[in-house]
Amino acid sequence: MNHSLYLSVVVVAAGLVACDKPAVVAVPSPSPSTVVVPSPAPGPAGPTGATGSTGSTGAMGATGRPGDTAVIVVPPAPAASN
Repeated sequence: MNHSLYLSVVVVAAGLVACDKPAVVAVPSPSPSTVVVPSPAPGPAGPTGATGSTGSTGAMGATGRPGDTAVIVVPPAPAASN
């Protein structure tokens, strides 16, 4: 059983190594010629726009309570055993 497994692994490996992979050749494509198209000249700048309005200040929130400095955890009483 072990011999047939080893033999099959060797045959598969040899088959994969024997495959001829063609070399990839990159053929450069001809570069397209650049065509310059004349564009119209930009005109003068337009007038400045109006200034936007400012928002109002919201209402202030209530002052919070200061934090506690100690946390006391009381464990539950053990169950009575009879």
